[in-house]
Amino acid sequence: MRRTSTNDYCNSCHEIHPQATVSWKQSVHYVTKSGNYTDCVDCHLPPHGQGYLPAKIKTGARDVWSKWTKDPKSFDWDERSRLENAQKHVYESSCIACHENLFPPELSKEGEDAHLYYTRENKPADLQCINCHLDAGHYIPGYVHSGNTDFTKTITNNLPEYTAPAEVTGFASFREQIPGSVVSFNMIAIPGGTFDMGSPENEPLRKNDEGPVRQVRLDSFYMAEIEVTWDEYLAFYAQTSGEGRSTDSEGSRLSKNMTDAISGATPPYGQPDKGWGKGLRPAISISFHAAETYCLWLSKVTGKHYRLPTEAEWEYACRAGSKTPYFFGGDPAKFEKTGLRAKISKNDTSVINTFVVYAENSPGKTQEPSFVDDNPWNLKNMSGNVAEFCSDWYQADAYSRYPSGIVANPKGPETGQERVIRGGSYRDAAGKVRSAARDFTKTELWLHTDPQMPKSIWWYSDCFYVGFRVVCEFDDQSGKK
Repeated sequence: MRRTSTNDYCNSCHEIHPQATVSWKQSVHYVTKSGNYTDCVDCHLPPHGQGYLPAKIKTGARDVWSKWTKDPKSFDWDERSRLENAQKHVYESSCIACHENLFPPELSKEGEDAHLYYTRENKPADLQCINCHLDAGHYIPGYVHSGNTDFTKTITNNLPEYTAPAEVTGFASFREQIPGSVVSFNMIAIPGGTFDMGSPENEPLRKNDEGPVRQVRLDSFYMAEIEVTWDEYLAFYAQTSGEGRSTDSEGSRLSKNMTDAISGATPPYGQPDKGWGKGLRPAISISFHAAETYCLWLSKVTGKHYRLPTEAEWEYACRAGSKTPYFFGGDPAKFEKTGLRAKISKNDTSVINTFVVYAENSPGKTQEPSFVDDNPWNLKNMSGNVAEFCSDWYQADAYSRYPSGIVANPKGPETGQERVIRGGSYRDAAGKVRSAARDFTKTELWLHTDPQMPKSIWWYSDCFYVGFRVVCEFDDQSGKK
């Protein structure tokens, strides 16, 4: 038992990923003030007397089988290091066994608030120590769990800044320009029409909240070609939340010239992009409030009416005239089959892989727009990559509440607790990226590890798979927006 629990013995298998040992020796569990370090089994097995032997047998059998039968080059180690996977291999009881005192004298105010939240009787079951201290056992370059003002530095290049927004006089796609920045993005003209919203009862992997199918008529509008990128969102941050201003957790921060008096986002706590990169990747960790405020600011600086899409507008644009589960066709039940099941059924996922960033092709993170092809209406990543906020309040029976007949420009329930999100994400299986699939925000759940009191209204600390795209209204009487 002792011999097979030493660090050297652990490393004899985990040599297939040498970085595991290197990152452990760079972590705070190895580089300590006392000189004593934490062994592999101290974290990856429970304490003695708390299921140690069964866990050791199970873990050892799995690791030996993997070493004998699997190619280490086939593993995506970055993906395996994500919180969702790390939680399966670190025992909360082991953390508590060493860290009995959660309120040492040197603990910061934010740490005290976070630990008080953790120790409450009704704390969420999935809230573990590593939710906040993911880098404690293995060093993660760039990992931040503190106030992060460096993250919000905007893009710099030699391109001239735009001095005026795009001028549009008719209903046609255009490229919007953000004044005072070097950022621009495409807006696609979506002609109005009628479509069947929701999914029929015989659609594979359908959920009950996707029906009944309703016929909906929509006016013309413009929709962004891609999800709002980090470049776009940080242009908003730069103009409304200049560095060096007040950093109180939720105080109003205004642009230098006070032009539009739009309250800007405070600096984030942690690393909102998860270290995947910014640029053209979709902005994530953004709250619904932040997305709405971005639309308000974008409307002010461009003189147009930008907002979040309604749920009906989103599905209409995603379907792009189709009535099948996806705009490109295919059976969701077959797409969800993986591994041996997929080989036996001769499952061809090349089509869905062409258009959707989802669990089977995403390598566990968001991707830039060039990763996929666009739909027939020239929109990218309507399905997958990140789920997207809609303006509607969520209700499971929302469709049945609409009046009979054709429903014109529905905006959802008048009140609610959470908002609709659509489209699925990089972590979802094929069933959740269907055109009719619905989901909703989970505000409290997505703020578990935010140590600030009150918690941020701008940034989600625990949701990295939701973003948003904008629509722009079209006035067909004047031909302008």
